[in-house]
Order: sequence, then C-alpha cells, then structure tokens
Amino acid sequence: MTFDAHPRSSLIVALDFDSLNSALKFAKQIADLVGMFKIGSQLFTSAGPAAVREVTALGPGVFLDLKFHDIPNTVAGAVLSCAAMTGVQLVNVHALGGHAMLHAAVQAIGAGQPMGADRPRLLAVTILTSMDQKAMRDVGLGGPPQTRVVKLAKLAKAAGVDGVVASVQEARAIRKACGRDFLIVTPGVRPKDQDSVAATKSDDQARTATPTEAIKAGADFLVVGRPILAATDPRAATQAIVDEIAAAK
Repeated sequence: MTFDAHPRSSLIVALDFDSLNSALKFAKQIADLVGMFKIGSQLFTSAGPAAVREVTALGPGVFLDLKFHDIPNTVAGAVLSCAAMTGVQLVNVHALGGHAMLHAAVQAIGAGQPMGADRPRLLAVTILTSMDQKAMRDVGLGGPPQTRVVKLAKLAKAAGVDGVVASVQEARAIRKACGRDFLIVTPGVRPKDQDSVAATKSDDQARTATPTEAIKAGADFLVVGRPILAATDPRAATQAIVDEIAAAK
C-alpha cells in the first residue's frame, strides 16, 4: 500500500451516518482533505456495497470497519468479499477471534485479487477504545488495557495480520513489540480545541488522545469522527487536524 507524502494520507474520517445520501453529502465537503473514509456497520448496514462504490468515487480510499468476529470459515468468506470491493484499502476483524480465525482472514485477504494487484491491508481490532479496565473486567478480561492490547497485537502479527486498531495509549508499546512495519490505526482521536460542544457530547470513547499525541506515539493512521462530523465548519476542522498531523511529523 502506497500513500502520498501529504499528511492528509494519515487521516481517516468516519462516515457515521445512517443513510448513504447524508454520508455522500458530507463527504463531498472534505474529500480533497482526507486520505480515507471509514465506512462502519451503521452505514454499511443501511446501504451495503453501494456505500463503498460511491464513497470510493469521491477519490479517497475506504477503511471498511466491520470488525468481523465469527468462526474462521465465515470470517474468511466475509473478508474475501470485502477485498473484492474496489476502493477498500483497510478491512478489519476482531483479534479476540483467536489465531485460527485471524489466519483464515489473512489467507482470504489476497485470494480475490488479480495476480500482482495491491491487496487491502488486514487489521485486527484489539480492545475497543470505549472500554476501560472496569468494562474489561465485566467481560472476563483481567489486567490493564495495555497488557491485553499488546498481547493481542502480538497474536495478530504471528498470524500474519498487517496491523491493529488500538488506542493511542497503547501505540508505543505495540510499536516496540511488533516493529515499524506493523500498521497502527488509532481511533478516539480528539483535538484539544473543539469548536462544537456537540463534538464531545455523549462521547463513549474511554481512551482518547490528540492528533499530536497519536503521531508522536507511532500511529500510522488516525480515525476522527465526531470532532469533524459535529463541527460548525467541517472543512476548517479537517484542515486543522491535517495541519496538526503535519506539525507532529
């Protein structure tokens, strides 16, 4: 996967909309300022593969964020279908699915690509950034988040996965454990200065950080949603984040 040297290549904007028309109307405002758009379960459930086709047509690539977590054969089939969609550059599964599931996804990610074609990169979700240590204990996961996240990242790398989705707080430890070529995608990115109260209202992210902190910690890609979606001037909010990424690099 190759990206231009512009800082915008590190910015992924989450299109958290329940209709394709709304998502496209918003995305067109900032398409020239971002590296990728993230299509998650909300938009994909509403619009399906059409969302990928139409968002891709705007120019940026797509991070298809569907977090597959099932038996290995089912996940392999789902990943194969995702990889065949034009424009998908990143796709993810849950690391908690285990080594066999992760390995099945790795085998599937390039199977549907023509010989020599650049395949999407496969990511493993570690621990959701909405979960803190108490929430982890509630589902039977002991120990601090960083310990669990790094263990899952090492499991994913051993299975052949290209990288992980993890919070900024764990990025340095993942980089140390998994090396420079292992991709780190960090959600929960929140600029210090918000121009909209709505951007932080009802925020369910428990482990967050600023764009500067994310880049300095070793993140390759930053996923930003509400700080841009809820901004009074989305272009200005997007440009400010790109500028911050540039300064941090």
